[in-house]
Amino acid sequence: MHTQTPAPEVSAANPNLALAWLADAAADRAARGLVRTLRPRPVDEDVVDLAGNDYLGLARHPRVVAAGVAALQAWGAGSTGSRLVTGTTALHAALEDDLAAFTGAASALVFSSGYTANLAAVAALSGAGSLVVSDAGNHASLVDACRLSRARVVVVPHGDVAAVERALAERSEDRALVVSDSVFSVDGDLAPLAALHAVARRGGAALVVDEAHGLGVVGPGGRGAVAGAGIAGEPDVVMTVTLSKALGGQGGAVLGPPAVRDHLIDTGRSFVFDTGLAPAAAGAAQEALAVLAEVPERAAAVQARAHELAAIARAAGLPASEPAGAVVSVVLGDPRRALAAAACCLELGVRVGCFRPPSVPEGTSRLRITARADLTTADLRRADVALCAAAAMTRTTPATAG
Repeated sequence: MHTQTPAPEVSAANPNLALAWLADAAADRAARGLVRTLRPRPVDEDVVDLAGNDYLGLARHPRVVAAGVAALQAWGAGSTGSRLVTGTTALHAALEDDLAAFTGAASALVFSSGYTANLAAVAALSGAGSLVVSDAGNHASLVDACRLSRARVVVVPHGDVAAVERALAERSEDRALVVSDSVFSVDGDLAPLAALHAVARRGGAALVVDEAHGLGVVGPGGRGAVAGAGIAGEPDVVMTVTLSKALGGQGGAVLGPPAVRDHLIDTGRSFVFDTGLAPAAAGAAQEALAVLAEVPERAAAVQARAHELAAIARAAGLPASEPAGAVVSVVLGDPRRALAAAACCLELGVRVGCFRPPSVPEGTSRLRITARADLTTADLRRADVALCAAAAMTRTTPATAG
């Protein structure tokens, strides 16, 4: 019979033992193929980027960069404080007005990131004695927001509108939220927003939609999936967005009725206690939004490139998903196979995302391929060569041991 060796006693005499367990945890991750590595990229590299979230190719757009530089020179490197103290500039206010007008919302409130925007929206609009119904495929920021909300949380199967309706019908709480991504960040599929809104309204719940991967990509002129579903500006709909994906910058926002904005200013902990978004980021995001409004064809272009990449992957023998936005998911199952496929692509000058647990469920490790509106024919040819080689690599890579 196996007898477990007792762990050494942690005491003032043995302070190094307090974190000794980290070595075992690291060894376990290595055995399961789940070690992650930071790989700093140089300023210029001959690599086709199919891993990042710069969907519209605006991160280095001359107008966007110039607007960020102008804001930096005018306002300085940082916002100097929380939004309620010194961290709100005229740029923040102008960006909020532009975001609301573009998406069809009544008002907007800018945060330092999409993550903090989600934390504030869900936690401040629920709380103890309320119910939050959350899709199983939601982003980690929404999952964390649910955990921090102190509400009763019901996680429903991915895309299951009937399960949402049942959860609302069975509730005893006075208040309820339905929470969902619009375009899911890993699978790349689109939430049934019109149906979710109808169910939420019948059940007396507000609908909170994370448009991180929808803004700039789906909906009319890239206005997002909420606008595409015809529910933008509804009094029981709240949107969150990030400025770090299609708009090529950094930051986030919550959009919805003015009463929601006022409530978040007073009670949103990740708003009240966080330093405001840097002015350079606000200025760059405002200009990126202007570029998108002037050239709405960029949104259609990124979707077209995503469908081309999915077709290339399928022709190579990879099980690529049908993209609703910019994300193409290729589930390979085993983390070692996903790592090997991603490494193979990079060796051939194409960077793709590699998602493994806990980012995805066990047994669903995958490549995450993201499209950009500015991908060229030459870029797609390189992707074809790389994905064909990766497909061959996956057929010879052994599964994770243990």
